[in-house]
Amino acid sequence: MCGNILFDGNSIVTPDICPGCRSKITYIKQPVCYRCGKQLEDDEQEYCHDCVVKQHNFKRGVAAFSYSQGMKKSMYAFKYNNRREYAKYYASVIAKEFKDVIFSWNCEVLVPVPLHRSKLIKRGYNQAEILAKRLSEQLLIPMDNKILIRTRNTVPLKELNEKERITNLKSAFQTDEIKLKYKRIILVDDIYTTGSTIDECAWTLLRNGAEEVYFITACIGRGF
Repeated sequence: MCGNILFDGNSIVTPDICPGCRSKITYIKQPVCYRCGKQLEDDEQEYCHDCVVKQHNFKRGVAAFSYSQGMKKSMYAFKYNNRREYAKYYASVIAKEFKDVIFSWNCEVLVPVPLHRSKLIKRGYNQAEILAKRLSEQLLIPMDNKILIRTRNTVPLKELNEKERITNLKSAFQTDEIKLKYKRIILVDDIYTTGSTIDECAWTLLRNGAEEVYFITACIGRGF
């Protein structure tokens, strides 16, 4: 987050962060929502309010960090300031904390949420794909960045309320195959808030032959 390189003797330490930056990050710990992985305040709860009132297209998901001020700064640098190396740390935390859960899903492939071609050209990389590559290395689950395509250049979701997000994302994705070869898929994205993006991607995959869709994100927010 601060951008300084960590050293241990003569070697660079990766992946890790300095103690000062670590203190600014809020890690997701139990209890969490069984469906989306949001932090819960009550041990007796199984689902967050959002998942109680909303029907999702995905089966289950996990996230490593709460979308707090510290992580907002980190994610901004990751997405817009070319700090692609941050993905290695995000993936290492996800693998350490959720490996058993992820393996229990018995999925065949990691699929990054795609950017529209115009945004990809402007930014130069898809942060979700970078994270998916690192997760693939950590979890030894193959990644496929070809099967899901973003067909519309949607408005940034941070500018919209939940209803507007759903309308904005409608029919924004398609697959490159009429019938998918994968049945159990894990979507990968940087941030989860209301789940609108993951839901639309999951619906696209399900209607084209997938049987179950899960997700992994670096951060998760409170939603609306």
